[in-house]
Amino acid sequence: MDWMMVLKAFILGGIICIIGQILIDKTKLTPARILVTYVTIGAILGGLGWYKYLINWGGCGATVPLTGFGNTLSKGAIEELKNTGLIGAFTGGIKAASGGIAAAIFFRIYRFFGVETKN
Repeated sequence: MDWMMVLKAFILGGIICIIGQILIDKTKLTPARILVTYVTIGAILGGLGWYKYLINWGGCGATVPLTGFGNTLSKGAIEELKNTGLIGAFTGGIKAASGGIAAAIFFRIYRFFGVETKN
């Protein structure tokens, strides 16, 4: 195991969380607006091609948070725009993120109808 990569992911993910906590504590932004801001920042940085440097440095510390989701959306939109034209700009992001979205829906349904947890 590459412990330096684990440390970098922990540091980057922690910095993203610290920024979010500071925004919650020091501003009147709601958590929902902060989450949307994170996705938007990730999409902008991904669209400009800058987010890849965060991924190269921090690995999962950059791909797991919502900024990574925004990056995935922008990468998918840009790729589909190149492949299928203008309609791809609207469909590419969801296509690129569909695996994660489907997993989230599946596990929520499983939790709702599936195994009961004991508290």
